[in-house]
Amino acid sequence: MGESPPGGVPGASEPPEADVLARFLAAEPGVRLRMASGVVEAVGRERLERVVAATLTRTGTPVGVADSPDGLIVGGPRGKVRAWVQLTDGGDGIAGMLLEGARHEPPRRGPARSVGPACLLLLVLWDVLTVWTAADRLSWCAAMATLIAVFVLAEGLGAPAQQPRLVRRAVEAVALAALTSVRRLPGLPSGHFAPGLAAALALLAGAAGAVAAARLHHWRSPVSQPLHFPLEGTWYVLQGGGRLVNHHARLPEQRGAVDLTGLGPHGTRTRRDTADLTAYAAYGRPVRSPCRGRVVSTATTIPDQRPGELRYQPPYGNHVFLDTGREIIKLAHLRPGSVTVRPGDVVEPGRLLGEVGNSGNSTEPHLHLHAERDGLGLDLRFTDVRGRLYRGRRVRVATGPRPR
Repeated sequence: MGESPPGGVPGASEPPEADVLARFLAAEPGVRLRMASGVVEAVGRERLERVVAATLTRTGTPVGVADSPDGLIVGGPRGKVRAWVQLTDGGDGIAGMLLEGARHEPPRRGPARSVGPACLLLLVLWDVLTVWTAADRLSWCAAMATLIAVFVLAEGLGAPAQQPRLVRRAVEAVALAALTSVRRLPGLPSGHFAPGLAAALALLAGAAGAVAAARLHHWRSPVSQPLHFPLEGTWYVLQGGGRLVNHHARLPEQRGAVDLTGLGPHGTRTRRDTADLTAYAAYGRPVRSPCRGRVVSTATTIPDQRPGELRYQPPYGNHVFLDTGREIIKLAHLRPGSVTVRPGDVVEPGRLLGEVGNSGNSTEPHLHLHAERDGLGLDLRFTDVRGRLYRGRRVRVATGPRPR
């Protein structure tokens, strides 16, 4: 990332949003209000000034604004914050803005994401070696029980479809190699029951119990009425269930949320490894209203993220929020320009709301869905999908006429 000049004006290669934000932060309060009149209308003058003051306190002055893979970076002598800006049609004002807390270094990226799959592969290889070198049948059973426990945890908690295809195929190949070791059993002595076998069986039982508890978990606060599933066709649950299988659970209002991505005719999420959004089976698929409700918030102009990258944006991206009178239903990460409703509209179940996209806090096209009441997430129930939605589950909903 290149450094901005001391006065806060970015270099010529920076996007126009960086220049406008730098001028906005350096301007007098009256000028700022004119530059961001739409923001003032949405959040109020006092709140906008508080946000700007807090940002300048964290960064110090003067500030510079530069682009980076993580988004716009507002930097000063005291620290850095990430920012997102949406310009007005004329390009000289701010229509939307989001400023993050203090940052001293960009988030780490890249190699850490591959550590988990690599460790899994090494563990499976070790177990395969163990079953092929077992001295007796009970030792073989202990090694096989350990291997099965690893696969139960990997399948139940790890959502294998999210892992790189090469890693998945490698793990499947070594698992097959382990199964072929069963031909050794007739030539092995029986052996004696040992603590190792007891520990392996306990590990297997614990793994199965942990997966079952995570998949069946509920918060004992269901939506007031079952929803209609907002998508058609075959979908894969990226996040859903209890804490072990749902990263949303750490946020009270999202604890019952699900992330859903599309599957193609061969059960894959994308036709190939690519940054092309249209290669993803989920991208552009219609999203329909899951209930009757009044639209209370929408966004449709936030650009899609590039797959695998995460620039700073409003977390929900393009979205539609519905008020049923008892809870708020939130559908997020929609395709820019696809939202068909406006705040104040009353929609019925099955009404087209938009299309699946990759905007906001999203690294691949998917639909985020959750329901909340008084700031707490609710358990989702559906009229056309039985059982709980947990990470790794495949859901198929028939296409055809939907409720309207």
